Amino acid sequence: MNISRFLDIFIQTKLIKYKNMTINSYSSEELKKIDPVFGQISFDHHEQVVFCHDKDTGLKAIIGIHNTVLGPALGGTRMWNYTSEWEALNDVLRLSRGMTYKSAISGLDLGGGKAVIIGDSKTDKSPELIKAFAKYVDSLSGRYITAEDVGTTTADMDLIKSITPHVTGISQSLGGSGNPSPVTAYGVFMGLKAAAKFQFGTDDLSGKRIFVQGAGNVGSTLVKHLAEHGADVFITDINREKVEEVSKLYGAKIYEGHDLFSEEMDIYAPCALGATINEETINKLKAKVVAGAANNQLAVESVHGQMLHDKGIVYAPDFLINAGGIINVFGEIVNYGSEEALRRTENIYNTTLDILNRSKEQNITPNQAAMKMAEERIEKKKQEQK
Repeated sequence: MNISRFLDIFIQTKLIKYKNMTINSYSSEELKKIDPVFGQISFDHHEQVVFCHDKDTGLKAIIGIHNTVLGPALGGTRMWNYTSEWEALNDVLRLSRGMTYKSAISGLDLGGGKAVIIGDSKTDKSPELIKAFAKYVDSLSGRYITAEDVGTTTADMDLIKSITPHVTGISQSLGGSGNPSPVTAYGVFMGLKAAAKFQFGTDDLSGKRIFVQGAGNVGSTLVKHLAEHGADVFITDINREKVEEVSKLYGAKIYEGHDLFSEEMDIYAPCALGATINEETINKLKAKVVAGAANNQLAVESVHGQMLHDKGIVYAPDFLINAGGIINVFGEIVNYGSEEALRRTENIYNTTLDILNRSKEQNITPNQAAMKMAEERIEKKKQEQK
């Protein structure tokens, strides 16, 4: 997107509101001020956006295909109770774009895609709804390959598999790689260690105060790795029961305060929904490293990545260090096993150090350095295809 156009939209519509930290930085009313698709602030040359509806099951879903230069667009299906369809569209545009960069920087022959289903996964999801969604995935003839995400499960992917072959993350009993969360968490852990090495001169986490925000499947496994390596771990999540469970399992402390970002800490690990890194939180943040599993952690990449950089806070790009999951499910497509998936995921450590060193040498943010590397790979492939 042209930077002058971005700034013009940014100033005129005052798109960033930090007090309401939702999954994105834009309210429904603000999004409505812009053209529905091509004018959206998150639209970035997406190849295809598919709106899916099934009257009988109540399905309302959006599939976003951002880029397929390197291969078919792979990305999970998120089911979330969005406050509006505008928020859902904004989310799928941002997430699918992120998947393009994630696959590219991980060296995978995949493009970027994502899907969102509008609804509460606890009350609105049904086998019939998932099957209806699967038919839309199948209609794209392999341009989009789905997987699990927030609000969907391995069992859902198994159900989708009964309708279409264009799905990954299915049960191991069906020949799949199973739940990708443990591999995702391992990749985040390796990226976090690399960022610590760059900032502190050592990747020894003993005694480091680390705040993990989000105790879901990935966050809880990350807590396990951190605790095993001697870190002083604090956890927080809106699900009190889950926090208590993780605390008992791994000895992590439950954060009982009201302003996490003002706390003394060495590392902040956002592992819930995105956009927690914004002007308000950066001004309070005392961490020296930000490294977590959440997607789209920077509310506005160009603005808040630079703010972290200017404060001397090392940021491990989210789409780089949380790529373990897609590395894992990619094995189902090219037929490599769990050992190879873990080996590739472990290399996130080296790639993160490489990106942080490039950032320092070129005096650009880590996010810019990572995006540049990904874009170079995509452009090279595009030239080869001519």
